[in-house]
Amino acid sequence: MSALRKWLLAGLLVIVPVAITIAVLQWVINTLDGTLQILPQAWQPDRLIGIHIPGFGVLLTLIILLGVGATVSNFLGKKLMHWGDLIVSRIPVVRSIYSSVKQVSDTLFSPGGNAFRTAVLIQWPLPDVWTIGFVTGAPGGEVSNHLVGEYLSVYVPTTPNPTGGYFVMLRKSDCVELRMSVDEALKYVISMGVVVPGGPSNPHIK
Repeated sequence: MSALRKWLLAGLLVIVPVAITIAVLQWVINTLDGTLQILPQAWQPDRLIGIHIPGFGVLLTLIILLGVGATVSNFLGKKLMHWGDLIVSRIPVVRSIYSSVKQVSDTLFSPGGNAFRTAVLIQWPLPDVWTIGFVTGAPGGEVSNHLVGEYLSVYVPTTPNPTGGYFVMLRKSDCVELRMSVDEALKYVISMGVVVPGGPSNPHIK
């Protein structure tokens, strides 16, 4: 029985990551294939070829992203973006949503952004209970006026789903900067400590 249990667990360790990876990729491809609906009916690949081939939406999305990126990277494109921002900023309700989303995206994706640049070790949610957080910047605006000393804005992810978490402001002296990369730290969090940076698995688990 012990041998059967060992083989079963070994099989799960191989099959589960592969199955989840395939499912995620399939969801991404199916979602991006929805962008084909923006094409005229006569230009859609299903009609031109006669059969449905998954993945054309990914290619179209990539072409759109590259085209938009190339356009807004030149002087005229930056001017158009600026005018567009001015127009959106005058529309009630829409401006609050757009400005919030744009600030987050600028922080995450701009080359000069500082989101998730550093992994830190912090005591959370209680003293002497440690976890990994990610520095997203420093408190600003009115909040910084109420904080005495040097503070950091830290995102504390949940596990195994790091898209949920907590935003906290901690003293810089209470944050221990880690040498591991953000990717390594995320893997550590998602695996619940099983995948240790620098090694294939937790050496204490046998």
